[in-house]
Amino acid sequence: MLPKRLTEWVDNEWVRSTDAAFAALLAEQGGETDETVLLLAAMVSRHVADGHIRLNLTDSNPTHEMPFTWLAGLDPIFLQQKLSASSIVQTASAPEQISADTQPLVWNSPYLYLRRYWANEQLISAVLQARLQAPSIELPDLRKRLDALFPVTTEQPDWQRVACALASRSRFTLITGGPGTGKTRTVLRILGLLQAARHDTHPGQPLRIRLAAPTGKAAARLSESISAEVDALPLPETVRQNIPREVSTLHRLLGPRPGSRLFQHNRQNPLHADVVVVDEASMIDQELTARLLDALRADTTLILLGDKDQLAAVEAGAVLGELCEGADSGNYSEATRSWLAETSGDDIGQWQSQTGTELQQHIVKLRKSHRFDHNRGIGALAEAIRLEQGERVNELLTDTDASTGLIELRHPLDNRLETTALAGYRGYLETLADQRPTGNDYAAHTAWARGVLMAFSRYQVLAVIRNGPLGVNGLNERIAKRLKVEGLISKDWGWFEGRPVMVTRNDYELNLMNGDVGICLSVQLPEEDQPRLRVAFEQPDQSMRFFLPSRLEAVESVFAMTVHKSQGSEFNDVLVVLPETMPSQHRREVLYTAVTRARASSWIVQLQNHSLRFD
Repeated sequence: MLPKRLTEWVDNEWVRSTDAAFAALLAEQGGETDETVLLLAAMVSRHVADGHIRLNLTDSNPTHEMPFTWLAGLDPIFLQQKLSASSIVQTASAPEQISADTQPLVWNSPYLYLRRYWANEQLISAVLQARLQAPSIELPDLRKRLDALFPVTTEQPDWQRVACALASRSRFTLITGGPGTGKTRTVLRILGLLQAARHDTHPGQPLRIRLAAPTGKAAARLSESISAEVDALPLPETVRQNIPREVSTLHRLLGPRPGSRLFQHNRQNPLHADVVVVDEASMIDQELTARLLDALRADTTLILLGDKDQLAAVEAGAVLGELCEGADSGNYSEATRSWLAETSGDDIGQWQSQTGTELQQHIVKLRKSHRFDHNRGIGALAEAIRLEQGERVNELLTDTDASTGLIELRHPLDNRLETTALAGYRGYLETLADQRPTGNDYAAHTAWARGVLMAFSRYQVLAVIRNGPLGVNGLNERIAKRLKVEGLISKDWGWFEGRPVMVTRNDYELNLMNGDVGICLSVQLPEEDQPRLRVAFEQPDQSMRFFLPSRLEAVESVFAMTVHKSQGSEFNDVLVVLPETMPSQHRREVLYTAVTRARASSWIVQLQNHSLRFD
């Protein structure tokens, strides 16, 4: 029998029925009878669903939802007594009282955890601490090697050079920075530096380097970036050849076990790698971070890249954001400042602090964007969003700068939205029609498909929510209908030529990953006497593959995609559609991530008389 209060919470949608079911399970199978403990269990379950790994029992919630109002009214001593007496709660501060690690909840005052997330937190903390305390590595002729990789500049400090220097001496480095700050360029030079030093000391025994990203799309982007730049590195050909260009998804790197959350690589079977680089680390949740760290040898160098201000992972645990706390201020110690001055010649005195932690000595924020000007356009808009300057955001959106702007709708079904999207998507459909090859020449069809995909990738509609007229589902339907009315596609449902689709679940048999985008085209292959509908996907090695639609089990139209799904992607232009009611959770991160997906222009669509707020 569930507590009456919990039933009221479910009825008012303050917690989910899933959270109530979890509490019921603890009562039925765990033998828990105390109402307070069961209510807390439901709250922590809901909190995890909202992306948090723990529930702070001393914090009040700014939304003033009833569960948090109830929690705030409880006496701390009363709470302590209830949790300490419960057989389903482990008290982390008193491990000697624990008979077995079977309790589903862990209380480490003032936090309450689901056991899995507490265990992951302990693993991540222990592994990182061991790496931070490991002896420093000393590369020979480091100053000379840095001078060869980085042109002379009067800019002080050169943060890319600083990152390279710090990474050369450590088993763990975290490099963060906004779009266009050179994260990929920096890590490429780190790999060149490490591989060149290895070549000099152990000829013929190059470092085993593995590159990974959370999604197939992010992996493909990193692969493209490295392939485009590696040959220009001022290093011997033998060194450049040993810098990998292939990037795998993080799941594929770790080796998933079918039907399980476990991976083939773990503490007992670690990865055979000397260096592991993971891009788009903001997208990695706590669980996957723990599995990655558990799969690394102690002597493997780990380098994480990511934008700490981006939207966090869908699952619980914003690991990158938590690790990067204080990165804006640097917080480098005197020892770090002195070592860098001597080793790289860079002066980071302005970012020195007497309170810097050991972790902060391994974190570098790249601060100069080579893509955006922070004083205008997308750069200024992104910076105002990052700093939660609501008035400045609205001012920039109503400015005359063509790279940013605001489209106001009279109501959610206002067709100005479809008209704007039509202008953006017309280009790829014209490419599809104008460049269509004749006959069954495979090379010609491959080049055509690549061109259509490239044209489609220049523009993207992004949505914050999934349902409703301003959500992904409604937008995909509305845009498809408008394109059909304009005669640009043959129909607006099912499979049709020109339909863009996104893979929504990893398909290892077809080698298609969650987030991969393809276009349905009428393709005539060499062995066929007439064209057939096939979906074209570009692979990480830049080859094209064509699939019959019937083979694709988990895809959805992608005239519009969620901001979450857009992470790891870049477009020339984006149209960001805000819902009638903007969710308060992660509002800043959602908007920042959305507008920075664009290289050229980022426009926002919202209802009239609405203004962007961060409170």
